Amino acid sequence: MYGLISQITAVPGKSDELAAILGGMGPMPGCLSYVVANDAAAPDTLWVTEVWESRQAHADSLALSEVKAAIAQGRPLIA
Repeated sequence: MYGLISQITAVPGKSDELAAILGGMGPMPGCLSYVVANDAAAPDTLWVTEVWESRQAHADSLALSEVKAAIAQGRPLIA
């Protein structure tokens, strides 16, 4: 198993939009859990918690067209 916990700071006022993009990718092969959550104490901060079958499954997900599209769409919303 392979896991990641990431903190992402959004452009002010854009955290909900960024969360929708990151959370809207749908099922990914090898992904056991993918959770995007707002930080209650910091309105522009998101936490992404991921659990994968393996490190390779995570690496493979970065080549999926929907993941590439989400990254391209979300990148301008990251501070």
